[in-house]
Amino acid sequence: MEQLLGACAARQAELCISAIQWGEVAGKLRKRLGQAGELRVLSSVLPSEAKIVPATAERAVRAAALRMDHKMAYADAFALDLAMDSPDHVLVTADYGFKDVDGMAKIEFLPAK
Repeated sequence: MEQLLGACAARQAELCISAIQWGEVAGKLRKRLGQAGELRVLSSVLPSEAKIVPATAERAVRAAALRMDHKMAYADAFALDLAMDSPDHVLVTADYGFKDVDGMAKIEFLPAK
């Protein structure tokens, strides 16, 4: 992830994250670090060049269909939907639960969760 964030900051790669996943990151940080720690990390972890993709009504409906059709978490369905937006998008994850939908989008699995 450090390499991806660095490449994004250097404008060598585009990086986007669903607002739903960004919210999950915020929640996990708050649980581990408290409110002050959450805010500190959120303001420094994502390069300004990265894009947080809104959860539109259309994306929410597509994510709901993915959730139901593939029995996956709703938040994960948003990530998959975003990856499916373009053949250039790659979903980078340490969640091996995405193995079940690997053929639907480009997915790169990190070595550890």
